[in-house]
Amino acid sequence: MASMAQFCYILGPSNLRLKHSSFRFCFQNPIYRKNALSSISTRFNAKPPLLSSSIVCSAANKPSSSSEIRIRSEVLSPFRSLRMFFYLAFIASGSLGGLIATTQLIASLTNPARSSEVADTLTSLGIDIGAVSVFAFLYFRENTAKNAQLARLSREESLSNLKLRVNENKIIPVSSLRGIARLVICSGPASFILESFKLSEPFTERLLERGVLVVPFPTDGNSPSFEFDESEDMKDITAKRKKLWQLNPVYVSEWTEWLNEQKKLAGVSPESPVYLSLRLDGRVRGSGVGYPPWNAFVAQLPPVKGLWSGLLDGMDGRVL
Repeated sequence: MASMAQFCYILGPSNLRLKHSSFRFCFQNPIYRKNALSSISTRFNAKPPLLSSSIVCSAANKPSSSSEIRIRSEVLSPFRSLRMFFYLAFIASGSLGGLIATTQLIASLTNPARSSEVADTLTSLGIDIGAVSVFAFLYFRENTAKNAQLARLSREESLSNLKLRVNENKIIPVSSLRGIARLVICSGPASFILESFKLSEPFTERLLERGVLVVPFPTDGNSPSFEFDESEDMKDITAKRKKLWQLNPVYVSEWTEWLNEQKKLAGVSPESPVYLSLRLDGRVRGSGVGYPPWNAFVAQLPPVKGLWSGLLDGMDGRVL
């Protein structure tokens, strides 16, 4: 209920007496989803009712424990534990067989009457050693993949708890936008962010149709100054431009630590300007050095509204 209340709070004040089914209906209804992103801008500009932003952020977005992360890992790879169990069982069986074959080999070598059994015993010992080696390799590879997945899920959980400022009165965690928006994080000097801002202009409307919202994160200490055309003819496109670039990171040190960890894992220098693209479920779908490929986002991402929105929610690309 905390997550549902938070969702309705993001999109605007709601009647708290609504039943659980009403919350679920409002989230799954395609007509409601069609207007979800457009509602964010207008609702974000309104003053929050009674509840302070700090209370909302802390109450509904507590960091997940390691046990919850392990459960998510099991859901993503449901048969991994079973495979690892069988690998261990085969390693134990092969080791036992190898021990028995070794004792038989020693007995055959010390007893001339059993010298004819040496060849068969060596064959059996070789098979056991080969089986143990193969299954030990498979177990090691599976365990490495498991640890890598746990580390990735832990980083994603840390990202979901980072805070974003929507306006002067509201601060939300990244996790609040799961299922609503695909975030694109632009990290670099102010000049890099300004150039990314200019390059995104031809794709503004189509990016918003795909639920894209940009999080500019300047790394040189300078805040980029976005220039919007306030003329009457450009009023609609200017409103969409402001909506696309409305989010701002809060608690810069936490964002810097997370981004530096991502760069380190990717082998990228801390000074390099980068972008990260998130899926609707909040997981990282793409990243790179340089300007975000706005045209690729438009070509690859499905719209978040319309007839196919619910069916194509998972078509965000593979997770990195």
